[in-house]
Amino acid sequence: MDDKIVCGLCPNACSLSEGQTGACRGRKRSGGKIVPINYGCITSAALDPIEKKPLKHFHPGSFILSVGSFGCNLHCPFCQNFEISQSGMELPHQPVTAEALAETAREMADKPPGNLGVAFTYNEPLIGYEFVLDTSKLLKNLGLFSVLVSNGMISEEYWRALLPYIDAANIDLKGWRQEFYDWCGGNLATVKRNIELAAGKIHLEVTTLIIPGKNDSVEDMKEEASWLASLSTEIPLHISRYFPRWRSEIPETPVGKIMELAGTAGEYLKYVYPGNC
Repeated sequence: MDDKIVCGLCPNACSLSEGQTGACRGRKRSGGKIVPINYGCITSAALDPIEKKPLKHFHPGSFILSVGSFGCNLHCPFCQNFEISQSGMELPHQPVTAEALAETAREMADKPPGNLGVAFTYNEPLIGYEFVLDTSKLLKNLGLFSVLVSNGMISEEYWRALLPYIDAANIDLKGWRQEFYDWCGGNLATVKRNIELAAGKIHLEVTTLIIPGKNDSVEDMKEEASWLASLSTEIPLHISRYFPRWRSEIPETPVGKIMELAGTAGEYLKYVYPGNC
């Protein structure tokens, strides 16, 4: 009889038989344990302006080496990077060790235009938890920064263990209702808890992508912004405009709606930024 093993990294808690890959496509049961099959598998890399993450208040005007792998533990129908987030090992990738990535980041820091460190982004970086942790420890020893662009869908014990090695993060707060997270295959309570844990410990910014008819109500934004303000009124909130992608054919968000919600959030938070307008 095959006794399944539960992957405890995120709330999905995939129960896996030997050889089976989790819903995130990045973790697999092999040799009787859960292993990250996307460890060091880089599908995308670029030297990006830090503002592109988006991080408006973390060393503005600087650049950061941004890397992504494959897989995600959500399946948002509107995903902007579905080509890599909804793929697995079949996606072309370049194997890189944590040591090599950290050294590349250091070398780039010494050359124009400079480099802050490494941003783990493009797909969901936390399903490759071990690689992020290993690389972040090395970066800290080199005096460089580790940045996350994440959906925040990670179990609390793992998040707590990682936070001491992370310098900044932009976390997607995708919607203010669990019904919205049901649409994406996620858990709102987990994301909120991880935002709470990060606030005050690292540089934190939050992004909400506004989708017409799904998460665009003024009341929801009031509640979201008020809750963020209860943690700190200085948490920057990025309110971004949606465009149809992947499986979603919902029409693009009107610019006027973004500006309306930005105004609402601005009643509670000091820093609110409309995006993609």
